[in-house]
This record gives sequence, structure tokens and C-alpha cells, in this order.
Amino acid sequence: MIIILLGPPGAGKGTQCERLVEKYSIIQLSTGDMLRAAVKAGTKMGKMAKEVMDRGDLVSDDIVVGIIADRIAEPDCSRGFILDGFPRTVKQAEALDKMLAAKGLSLSSVISMEVDEKVLFQRIEKRAAETGGARSDDNAETLKKRLVVYREQTAPIIPYYKEKGALKTVDGMQDIDSVTKALYAILD
Repeated sequence: MIIILLGPPGAGKGTQCERLVEKYSIIQLSTGDMLRAAVKAGTKMGKMAKEVMDRGDLVSDDIVVGIIADRIAEPDCSRGFILDGFPRTVKQAEALDKMLAAKGLSLSSVISMEVDEKVLFQRIEKRAAETGGARSDDNAETLKKRLVVYREQTAPIIPYYKEKGALKTVDGMQDIDSVTKALYAILD
């Protein structure tokens, strides 16, 4: 089971990933975590990434896909995984598809959590109040910026996967448990 869960910031992807990991005994893979781990472990891809990061540049898609390829070869990914934070662009989605195909793998599900942007601001404000502002990005200004990036870079992935017949959508406006049930219905 290989899943990509898409949705704008504040859509509830993190909450739903936790539930999917528990139900299906799969791994949630965060590209940021994988990148840091590869650098720390000194892998070939990690060394390449460190060199780029030390220059202050963004790590290329090729290096990120290489790090993902290395990570999914590990035994704990044998039952499947959810990609968290990747792909973020159509170019990355294409690179991911090629890498998976080269390994004889394919995506099981690409699911977009659809949420009205007005609701996202309410959710972020509520989360900030509940956590006492524990997350530095839980504010309206940061959310506005993140939504612009999402619309410009990540949202184009939705038609890319739709054209391939891989995209499913879930109404992310429902309560948490209803969203979870909708995700289970797709994945089961």
C-alpha cells in the first residue's frame, strides 16, 4: 500500500496519517525527516544533500527521489507507506512515478482532502488556541503564504493524478471521524 495524501495546510493530513498508520501498519514517510536521517547516516544521497544544504541551496528533486528510493527499500516499508510532504510539484510526481516503476511498485491511492479555505483559517486559529501556539506556523499570515505556495506548486498535482485515473477525493469539511471513515472506504 503506497499512499499520497494531498490537501492544503490545515486540512487534517497529519491527523489522518496517524490513523492510517495505525490501522494499516504502514509507515509515514516525511521527506524532511528522511533527508535529515540520510545526512546523519552519511549515505551517498545524504552526502550529496548535505553538500547542497551547506551551500544554502534547495536539495534537487533527483536527490530527494534518491533518498526516498533508499528509504523505501528498508524492511519497515515492506507493508507500505504514506508519503508526507512529497510530491509537491508535478515534476516531483513524475520523478516519483518513474522511480516507483523502476522498483516494480506503483501508487495504491492518491487522495485529495478537499477543504474550503475559510475553514482552514478557523482550524488554524482553533489549533493555535488549543496548543497555546506550540506550532510557530499556526497563524493567519503564515497560512496565507503557505496557501499561495500550495495553490501554485502542489495543487497542479491534482489534475496530474486525475488524468492518470489515480485520484480520489474526500470531503475534508466533515468531522475527523467521518473523514477517517471515508479514507478507510477508499483504501479498503
